This record gives sequence, C-alpha cells and structure tokens, in this order.
Amino acid sequence: MTGGHAPGASNALDAARRALRGLVVAATVRIHRPVVGYALDEPGTFLGSGFFVAPNWVLTCAHVACGGEGGKVAVVYETAPGRGASTAPGRVVATLPERGERAASAGNWPAPDLALVQLTEPVDDHECVYVSERPAAYYGEGRVLYAGWTESEGRLQVLDGTLTVQGTIGGWSSDVQMRLGDNDLPYGVSGGPVIDPVRGEVIGVLKARSDHRPGGTSTGIEQLRTLRVPAEAVPAEHSDLYQAVFHAHDRYHRDRQRHPASRRQTWTDVQGRLGARPGRTLSPDERIQLLGRLAELPPPESTRGLLDILDSLSDLQGPVPLPAPRGWRDGLGALYESASDDGALELVLDYAMRAMSAPRPFVVPSTPDAEKALWVWVWQAAQRLSARYRSGLAEQRIARLRRRDGVERDAPDTVSGGARAVDGPGGRGRGRRPGQDARARARGRGPNSAARPSALLELVRRGWEPDRCDWSVCVTVPGGEAVRLHEAERTPLAELPGRLAGPLAEAFRHCDEPGRPALLQVALPSALLGLEVDAWQLPPDDAPLGTLRPVVVRCADRDRLPDGAFGAYAAAGGDAAADWQDPQDPQDAGNPEAPGNDDEHGEHGAYGDEGGGYDDYGDEDVDAERRARWRWLHAHRARAEVLDCDEGLRKPVPTVEQLRALSHGTVPVLCRYGDLRYEDDAEALARIVLGGYGVALWRRRRGRSDAVCGEFHRGTIDEIAEPPTVRHLPEAVHDLRVRLREGRTESFWADGVALLYDDPHQPLPGTGDLLEAP
Repeated sequence: MTGGHAPGASNALDAARRALRGLVVAATVRIHRPVVGYALDEPGTFLGSGFFVAPNWVLTCAHVACGGEGGKVAVVYETAPGRGASTAPGRVVATLPERGERAASAGNWPAPDLALVQLTEPVDDHECVYVSERPAAYYGEGRVLYAGWTESEGRLQVLDGTLTVQGTIGGWSSDVQMRLGDNDLPYGVSGGPVIDPVRGEVIGVLKARSDHRPGGTSTGIEQLRTLRVPAEAVPAEHSDLYQAVFHAHDRYHRDRQRHPASRRQTWTDVQGRLGARPGRTLSPDERIQLLGRLAELPPPESTRGLLDILDSLSDLQGPVPLPAPRGWRDGLGALYESASDDGALELVLDYAMRAMSAPRPFVVPSTPDAEKALWVWVWQAAQRLSARYRSGLAEQRIARLRRRDGVERDAPDTVSGGARAVDGPGGRGRGRRPGQDARARARGRGPNSAARPSALLELVRRGWEPDRCDWSVCVTVPGGEAVRLHEAERTPLAELPGRLAGPLAEAFRHCDEPGRPALLQVALPSALLGLEVDAWQLPPDDAPLGTLRPVVVRCADRDRLPDGAFGAYAAAGGDAAADWQDPQDPQDAGNPEAPGNDDEHGEHGAYGDEGGGYDDYGDEDVDAERRARWRWLHAHRARAEVLDCDEGLRKPVPTVEQLRALSHGTVPVLCRYGDLRYEDDAEALARIVLGGYGVALWRRRRGRSDAVCGEFHRGTIDEIAEPPTVRHLPEAVHDLRVRLREGRTESFWADGVALLYDDPHQPLPGTGDLLEAP
C-alpha cells in the first residue's frame, strides 16, 4: 500500500513504517497476575497484552485485566530494545461493560471488553501510543498493524504483524467491532493495539481470535467514550476518568514533540514521514499542538454542550458518529469527514474559537493562559487564510472578551485568577446569565427537563408475538427532529432492560448536563402503558431508572386505539353509569359532587369557563382539544381529579365523552390501577388518552386491593396543584421517587406512581406517515 505516495518515496516510506513499528512495540506491555515469588517472565502468570495510552495508564481487554485477583495486576514493559523488562503494579480502575454486567465465565466478556489499568507507582520513562481522534468506523477496507505478547518456545515474546480488515460486526450500532483476518492471532495478544498504518494512529484493541479461521476481532478505541459520566459537575479534571486519560495523552504527545533535549523519534515525527494529513488541512505537528492546547483547557461541560458547539458550525456536514464525542479531541475528529477541502481549516478554527470560550465545568488559575495559548495557535494557523477571515477572527475574539468581562463584573470569580467563560458567536442559547455557573444549574435553576433535549424510547408490540417487541432509541430536541441512535426487533419483553442498557446510556450522554439528568420519554402502546420502566435497573446493580432521572410515558398508538375504549361501562352495568354526573349538564353543573365541581371553583368546574369543555369542540377536532388542554395546563395551575376511587370505594372510570367534558385544568388520577375494577387497566388508560389528556397520573397497586388510599389522594392533589403549571411535574415525580428510595416516610404514598406526559406538539417519529402494503 503506497497511500498515494510516489514510487520514488518507497524507501523513505518503508523507513517510516519501521519507525512506526518500533514505537508500537515500545508501548505494548504484558499483563500478569501479581503473584509473589514467581518470575514475571514465566508464562504461568501471564494474562495477556495491553499498551500505554497515557503516562501511567494502560488500556487492555477487560477479560485480560480481570484475570488477576482483587482488580490488581502487574504490568511488564520495556523502555527501549535491549534495556530489559521493568515491572510496575497496577489496579483496574474501569471496565466496559462494568463488572456488574460481565458474563459469568472468565474470558467471555461482552463487547466492548475494555479495561483501564492505572499504575500505582509512578513510571516516567515509557512510550505511549498515539490514539486516533476519529472513530474506527471511519476506517474502511485495507490492512492494519497489530502487536501483542505471546508464549513462543517456552518463553514470552512480543509479536507484531499485519491483518486484513474484512468487515464489521454490529452493523450501525455504536459498539461495532472490526473483523480481521489473513493472519494467525496466537494466545496472549488480546488487549494489544490495532494501528492504522497510513495515518500512524491506534484505532482499536484486539479483542478475540477466531476459532475457525485466521484472524479475530477488534474493538474501536472510541468505545472509551462510553465510560460512566459523572452525574454532577466535575470540580477537577481527574474527576472524569475519560477526560483525565485523554487530556494526559494529548499533553504527553505535545510535550514530547517540543522537548528541546530529546533525540527520540516521536509519533508526530513518524506521522509526518508517513504523509498523514489530519482532516485534509493540518499537519501532524499542527494537530498535536492544537490538541495539546485544547487539553490545557477544562473539558466540555457535557456531551450535550459539545454537540451544541458542533451543531453551531454551519459547515459541518452529516451526522455525528457514535458513540457521541465527549472531549475536545473527539469534537475535532468529528470535523475531519465533514468539511470540503477549501473550508476544512476554517471549520477547525471556528471550532477552536468556540472551545476557547465555551462554558466551563470548573476554572483553574491556568485557564486564562490556556485560552491565550489556544488563541495564538488559531491566529498563526489563520495566516494561510484571507485577510477578511483573519479580521473576523480578531473581532470575534474581542467580542468574546467583552462578554466575559461583563460577566466578571456582575459576578465575582470562584477561582483566584480564573476567567469566566461564555458562549461565543454562533452558539445556540448556551451563554450563561450573570452569576450563573454549573453548580447553580445543578441546584435546579434553568429550564425544566421537558424544554431540553431528551431521550425517547419507543416500543412497538408485535401483534403475532405479544411477548416480544421492536424498539428504537432516539434523541429529541424541542422544535427539532428526533435523531435515531439504535433500533432492534423481536426483543422479548423480559429482556428489555438488559438490551437497552447500552443504547439508553448513549442517549443520556447526548442529553444530560451536570447535575441535570435529561428526561426519558417512553412511548408505549396503550396495552403496555403500565410497564414499570421507571423501576428498571441499568445495569442490574444500579439504582432504579426513575430515581436517576425523570421518566414519563407517552401513548404510541393513540390513533389506533380500539373502539371499545369509547364505550360507556360495558362491564359496569347501568347503575354505575347512571351515577356519573356531567359538569357540562345543566342539571349537574351546580352539584358539588360532580367531578370538576367544588365550592372553590364554582359551577363551571375547575377554573370556571376558562377551562373550556367538550361543547367547544366537535368529534372531528379531538387533536385541537388535546393541544388546547396541553396549553392550558402549561399556563395555569392544575387540579387533580381522582377518577376511579371515592373515599376508598371503587368506581368506574368515566366514558371518553364525560372525560372530555371536564375542564382543561384537570389532571386525571387513577388510584386503583392494578386493582379489580369495572374495566381493565388498559381500557381505563385508553379512555384517558382518547379523552384528550396529555397529562395523567396513576399508581400501580401491585395486588393491594384493600390498601388505604387517603394519603395517595391527598398527596396527588398537593403535588399536582402545588407547581404553577404541570411543566414541572416530571421533576416533581422524579423527586418523589428519590425521596421514596431514601426511605422518607412522607413520600411513601407515591410508591408505584407513574406519569403520562405526552406533548401533542412533539409528535413521535413517523406519526402521520402514510403506510402502504409492501
């Protein structure tokens, strides 16, 4: 493979490849059990391979690293050929998937099968690989290099070679693996690096060897982006493992490149000799200088914040790759495949300007110097561009400084010598208000969860396989289209939590902000509206999902509900139907016992004639009524209406027509969901949905037919009526679930509570599409 080089350059290219091989082998280590009394050059304690990804950090496979005892391993490395092996103790800091999700048998970890090992004693003289900032999914067909350790002739030896890329496993999912072939992979090389020989970058980790053909599989190194994200705003770089490792990686290679006394060849030198051109516009030296400066900054506030920066770049083309970018280097890598040749440098510089003034999770005394160093790099790189563009950059920087100075005058800095960062031009509403920082937002200031990006899980029940469903996971932005991240078919209902753990975690990273977990909307067919998604534990040893973030349900088949849901009381009998009083009927309007009427609100029900009623709409305009109810509830205080229980006695849920007659300020409540009732639970919820209600609340009784329900009635009335609008109900229910898990007795009435929160102004993906037979 010449990679586009002229034949006359083949000797220089071969020398560059030999130099690349030397760097790879120098950074590749072997992992042993930390057994006292055994020589570490004996195969008996050997577990597998790994490589230094940053100073004192080793990346390997989870099934390799966890072969030791108590998460402890010994890392054996060589600083240079002929210098002999050295050993350092290490501990397993993180695995993917996490240990609670691993397979029972050793060596059979599910994908991505990665582990980070931190040395517990400092080592300052070892080589680190250069990790690509591009996802491995961008790597097409061709050949890759690999390295690892294995047993040969009774002793451990380092091994390297080439493999052919033969495709992928996993399709479009974010945990895709690369299929490799045309060479044998002996035991022990698992955990070793996979290298792009054209660009001189590590793109993956050897995961497994094939039993029935030469080769095996590798995991893309970008899977490390799925490491657990801290729930709160991080106070320092080391509080986020991912950022700590890759900031150290980028600073290491920047410092190695500019070290004045070193004669050792660097990865950047070799990449230049290979002819690499990152993003079609930067030289390897320009790239590592940029990455090093970005790594001096505090990391992005969140993945959502980084995605907003990328979205604000008008020249960025195509979807952002999965897993979503998490650090500044990931955002830079996302630009490489998007810009045209004549606009690539401008795209990189625009991105750097936004990173320079982005909101910070924390500020340290060196942050202003880091921002200034980044500006110096931007200005030097811009000398290749027009004078008009350079002038625009200078004006943009002045505007950013003025904005920051204004914020600093209004609110004193929290760190001596630090600077408050603000959004720059082109950002999308992420600028800070004076005095507002990440901790203030973590205390609940800012918009409610429904007004921010949210995760959407949609389940479609298979009619001919009622115990299975198809599903998709999307990210929704208010006023924008839903972006689908994952989908699958024929998943057994009982296996949904396990199958959805990874896809939902990826969606949450797209949406969460420090201290403000995003809303999860679960779109369910009416027959499954009672599915206890809020009780799922992802992973199994984690807290219930509903205690970690707001979880609401939506009805996915509103327009396909059976006609039976419109019925009055098919199972209740005439007497029960006769007991119902319609507040819109003149004979019942003055009766304080009629639903929607009380002494406080008068004869027109809750909020009087402002609430509207069934007479305001015809049957053909139910959607308009739904939107009107939704708008009313989000502009006025709501009122809970318990529909199926009266002082502990069961009563039938009203008909659709009677429900539509209630005022627009009504939030239906079901007390006896799961209890013996006149109609089944699915029909009761279907009536509420067809009655035009987008907000409703119920509790799952779980067989407690004789439970006292007075506290539930009082609790729902207070919780629903307390906020100025129902806009904050998702957070209120989330808070109830948190207090319930903490054992707060005043919240015990909310055990099993569920919230329907179905915005008619945000239709589900595919709603209204015309279908035709295949």
